[in-house]
Amino acid sequence: DSMGARDPITATSEDLGADLEAEIVVITDDVPQGVDPATALEHVVLLGLVNDVTLRNVVLPELAKGFGFLQGKPASALSPVFVTPDELAPYWRDGKLHRAMQVWLNDRLIGQPQAGEEMQFHFGELIAHAARTRRLGAGTILGSGTISNASDAVGVCCLVEARVREQLRDGQMRTPFLKHGDRVRIAMRDEAGNSLFGDIDQQVRIPGTRPLPAARSAPQAATA
Repeated sequence: DSMGARDPITATSEDLGADLEAEIVVITDDVPQGVDPATALEHVVLLGLVNDVTLRNVVLPELAKGFGFLQGKPASALSPVFVTPDELAPYWRDGKLHRAMQVWLNDRLIGQPQAGEEMQFHFGELIAHAARTRRLGAGTILGSGTISNASDAVGVCCLVEARVREQLRDGQMRTPFLKHGDRVRIAMRDEAGNSLFGDIDQQVRIPGTRPLPAARSAPQAATA
């Protein structure tokens, strides 16, 4: 399921461990079964961003029972604008988008890792793998996975990564998962600071908890 770029992140309880995941997504046209990675890239028609929300405290018990990710994956928010590959030159090359993914939590920049340099599989390889045993219909949406770099200095695009880094470095996790009223913003900008896809800008709503604070103006964009 998907929702709008400014729709709220909702959960029945903060105990579910709601987390953000900033990713790149592509939309394909009709992809034939058995396509090779190079040809698969020719089937990318649009690129955008997604906040692939995950309920961390739901996923692990569900996996242990063999039920997979279904219950731990509520609706994801797509960026307000999707862009054709030719309009993203020179950032889009070799099946990767070479720009920083920027993530703010409550107006604090928590991550701006580079999306292309450390991407293990490019989108042609991902599409080819998905089409190995079946054709993909036009409109198929395929995500990159959460953007991450090895360096601590560039921050994170999901809170569970921050928690794991803290555990490895300090022996304990301090970063909480999303709370009622938290504001999440995800964006990618060109060299002039212009938003490539528009911003995903969401607030967390937990029914029955304290009222939400008044809406705040957007922070000044950081340059990549």
